[in-house]
Amino acid sequence: MPASERLARRRPGFINTIDPQFLRLATAIAAGVIGALAVWVFHQALDLAEVLLYGHTDGLVAAARGLPAWQRIITPALGGLAAGTLLWLWNRARASSPRHADDYIEAVTIGDGRLDQRGGFGKIIASYLVVVAGGAVGREGAMVLLAALTCSFLGARLRHRVDLRLVVACGVAAGFTAAYHAPLASSLFIAEVLLGSLALAAIGPVILAAVASALVTHALSGDTTLYQVAAGASLDTSGLALVALSGIVAGVLGPLFLAWLDVSRKGFRWLNWPLPAQLAAGGLVVGLISVLRPEAWGNGYSAVQSFLLAPAAWQIVLLILVCKLIAIAGSIGSGAPGGVFTPTLLVGAAFGQLVAQLITLVAPNVGSPLLFTLAGMGVFLAATTHAPVMSALMVLEMTGQVQLLLALLPACVIAAAISRRLRAASIYANH
Repeated sequence: MPASERLARRRPGFINTIDPQFLRLATAIAAGVIGALAVWVFHQALDLAEVLLYGHTDGLVAAARGLPAWQRIITPALGGLAAGTLLWLWNRARASSPRHADDYIEAVTIGDGRLDQRGGFGKIIASYLVVVAGGAVGREGAMVLLAALTCSFLGARLRHRVDLRLVVACGVAAGFTAAYHAPLASSLFIAEVLLGSLALAAIGPVILAAVASALVTHALSGDTTLYQVAAGASLDTSGLALVALSGIVAGVLGPLFLAWLDVSRKGFRWLNWPLPAQLAAGGLVVGLISVLRPEAWGNGYSAVQSFLLAPAAWQIVLLILVCKLIAIAGSIGSGAPGGVFTPTLLVGAAFGQLVAQLITLVAPNVGSPLLFTLAGMGVFLAATTHAPVMSALMVLEMTGQVQLLLALLPACVIAAAISRRLRAASIYANH
């Protein structure tokens, strides 16, 4: 019997006197608070780096726009080189890679909730380097991993009283909530993506963790929604039908987007370069394409925000979309650590903008650009994650447009069903 168990039997302590159900709920609340604080700390570190490197916190697109072409090109490459070197050294220092070292999805679905703390924090630092240098990855990947790692570390101290997988799941929900200001969608992310290994009863603590995270995030940042919109989107019967039609199209395009990422990964693997050179090459791709459009830098948040505030000319939208697809392939394909959630939202927003402008040519009085932009974000997210309810709620919570649930939810279900039929694996199959 391990020494920790013998000690626990000999000296029960205060924790062992707490009712198990109450302890589950208290742990969920604690995970929510801890996850929100972890994401806030990461945000502050990113803001500090932007001030030191670029002199402001107006975002990476604004930073790229203010740099000469040669600095736009070299900065993401240097960030990739630094991150790749760090990961290479980190991997060499470890005799072997622990099971589920830094994959919180695997740790919850097929593992016991334990995460490798050293390997996970190494990945977070590497992701931080890629993000601040303009890499086309989502910062939410490192944020959620930091929340999950912290909760896994603390939950391990209670593992004889609470399910460590549940603690990590609560941390993931808290991290997503703090990153996207969407507690309901974050809870459903756990339900639709991770619930295969958790009992339905676990949803209660997960929702509690997400709400606690939302409250702490609101207290720290004061923001209610992640994105601002110019005005509420209108909805009519014709618009409802066209949103459903966009779900059908996205159901086909989503697997193509995932196939594009697969091709990029295979291309970088074929090069067989050392990890530092590989990530530097991925950063170089981002830098070169950013000469055409600065929106190639970063996770895509700034471009999505601009689309939601005012429609752009279709030529500009198409150019941004093409540049971003190349940049995402460069970063994700090279193995740069980071999330794919926000980059996917940008692809969906651009898709929605193009749909809106096409519909305007055929039926000028049907729907609105904002409606189809939001629909594009939702259906494309559903087509890549295979999580339709989460996708619909995520977009609506992030923008405050909950009145569009009737239109967006059926379209997301359609997109996910078609996408799953064409490609069984979701975007999380590689994470």
